[in-house]
Amino acid sequence: MTVPQAADRALSKVPQATLAFWVIKILATTLGETGGDALSMQLNLGYAVATLIFLAFFAVTVTAQVMAKRYHAAFYWAVVVATTTVGTTTSDYIDRTLGLGYVVSSLMLLTGVIAMLLLWRRVTGHIAVDHVTGRTDESFYWLTILVSNTLGTALGDFTADTAGIGFEGGALIFAGLIGVVAAAYFFTRIPRALLFWAAYVLTRPLGATLGDTLTKPFAQGGLNLSRIDSSLVIAAVMIAGVFVTGLRRQAPPSD
Repeated sequence: MTVPQAADRALSKVPQATLAFWVIKILATTLGETGGDALSMQLNLGYAVATLIFLAFFAVTVTAQVMAKRYHAAFYWAVVVATTTVGTTTSDYIDRTLGLGYVVSSLMLLTGVIAMLLLWRRVTGHIAVDHVTGRTDESFYWLTILVSNTLGTALGDFTADTAGIGFEGGALIFAGLIGVVAAAYFFTRIPRALLFWAAYVLTRPLGATLGDTLTKPFAQGGLNLSRIDSSLVIAAVMIAGVFVTGLRRQAPPSD
């Protein structure tokens, strides 16, 4: 990497899509599922109220992220968690409270993600992946993530409930699909941006089914763990992962 390229990379406000990035992303999506359900179900706030709370959390975190001049791991991952919790409660509200069902909501949200990406490319001429420096790219980046995480929740619930595959089976399916995307990254010439966003969408239902596996009752195929306790443990592991990978990024290169 040349000096100008390195300087340009340093201005990016999002992390590179490394293996550590995807592991933390899956933890974030799992936390979004357990945390969203903790407020809407375990604390009995309902989907609408929980969605409003998480939307406020999203507004605060995304404002801090956008106003920052450089990449801050705490800001970035806080926004990711916010989008997953909003996605969880919003999807549940659309599917269950409004009664549209998983199939209709999944198709609507998939259309939304595709439309967002097409609009992004039309406005800027490209679709950013792990190099975001301008406000326009950053706005599209977070809006796409918000819609994609809502879509991922609906897909996870559709696979586990409507399709009757169950939470563990759904997790295996989405893990396999992520493996297919990874193979396509290494062995095909499919545009990297397309593969990135495909993986981003698929990690959400993987996290959703993993979260449901932990917290759903035994009768529904889950482990019946507390949503609040599960959320705290996942959050601790995620924070530790962000801290460790952050230290590695700051470490001086060896001779």
